[in-house]
Amino acid sequence: MLTWFTTLSPIWQALLATCFTWLFTALGAAVVFFFKKINRKALDAMLGFAAGVMIAASFWSLLAPAIVMVEEAGGIKWLPPLIGFLSGGIFLWAADKILPHVHPGFPANEAEGVKTSWQRSVLLVLAITLHNIPEGLAIGVAFGAVAADLSSTATLGGAMALALGIGIQNFPEGAAVSVPLRREGMSRRKSFMYGQASGLVEPVAGVLGVVAVLLMQPLLPYALSFAAGAMIYVVAEELIPESQAEKHSDVATIGLMMGFAVMMTLDVALG
Repeated sequence: MLTWFTTLSPIWQALLATCFTWLFTALGAAVVFFFKKINRKALDAMLGFAAGVMIAASFWSLLAPAIVMVEEAGGIKWLPPLIGFLSGGIFLWAADKILPHVHPGFPANEAEGVKTSWQRSVLLVLAITLHNIPEGLAIGVAFGAVAADLSSTATLGGAMALALGIGIQNFPEGAAVSVPLRREGMSRRKSFMYGQASGLVEPVAGVLGVVAVLLMQPLLPYALSFAAGAMIYVVAEELIPESQAEKHSDVATIGLMMGFAVMMTLDVALG
């Protein structure tokens, strides 16, 4: 059924896969057409689920293939993944300090990054956009790894499983932007447009990721690990704290376990 997809260039594969993940962001944002607010327990469960997906994807889809690639090439198998992983976290830390943004549920005067007079709606979109950069990059690098054929662990099924897992966890991120804006008085249409816009960075990051890998194949283990480090930073710095901010720790933790289990199953079964 997906034979046509396998015949496409890795750039087109990455673009279509990240457009798929953006679609889930848009579907999440479309919740605003039916609800003016989301039950906080349900949102915390979804945020926990997203965190679990990203943790599992960081290992099975990114770090594990990177380690095997280095080992098969005869290098120090732990060193490139370590450098890439820490570099990804440092990159997101720096972006978090520089890019103006505000997390869902927080007022504009608690915005992070450089000081700005931008509206809260823009700052909220930028917060989710910051999450989506490493996700799009991870998908692009995963498809680039398949095209480079440098390791038996990098498979098309695994790359597609990664895109599916990230797409599923994008749903609550879209809702986390659009619903608060609607609750503050913005129209449904405008709230939806802001919500889906937060996912538009994923196709851009995905294409950049696959192009970079194809042009600089020796950097592939570093790129895979970089994406993993960036995603873990997002999980630890934002998703887990936000999912437990309202004291629904049990619900958020169960969501995280389920997300991890789903992503692990997808990657092992399809990879």
